Amino acid sequence: MEDHNTANLSEPTSPAASVASAEIAAEFAALSVEEKEQRRAEWSQELARVEEEINTLRTVLASKTRHASDLKRKLGITVWKEVTDDMNQGLKNIKESTVYQSVEQSVESFTKAVHEAPLYQRTESVLKSTGEKTASVFGSITSGISSKLSQMKNSESMRSIEASVGSAYENVKALSHVVRWRSH
Repeated sequence: MEDHNTANLSEPTSPAASVASAEIAAEFAALSVEEKEQRRAEWSQELARVEEEINTLRTVLASKTRHASDLKRKLGITVWKEVTDDMNQGLKNIKESTVYQSVEQSVESFTKAVHEAPLYQRTESVLKSTGEKTASVFGSITSGISSKLSQMKNSESMRSIEASVGSAYENVKALSHVVRWRSH
């Protein structure tokens, strides 16, 4: 049974811890049955005291946390404000870091090199020229459409349609007055 208990000890994480665990296990194995039971009873009592202290600390911590929350509420400090402040501070720390500044300088150098490259200059020139030509074409198309609409508006057909619509409107208006007059 005692070999079973020593086998349940957690695995050591380093060679020094392994040696220490082996020494403790050897010392414990060398004890008499009464001494082992006495040690276990002492350890159990100490464990109970430590767990009681942990629970007391958790209770005190919860009480202090509630008190801090009440004070923050009274001061108008919201969770959102705290998160925002924390994020702003984090961003500030990042921007002030040497890594960020180094990356920023590298990006600036790369951007400058791309803008100064002959291929970029030619591409930019072609795109600018294409944009200007496209704007010119669209300008002439809209000018032509406006001219045609103006001609249509001044045509005899359009004047005839306007006169017919105006006459129909006047007839409907007059008819509605007659209907209203008869309904009274």
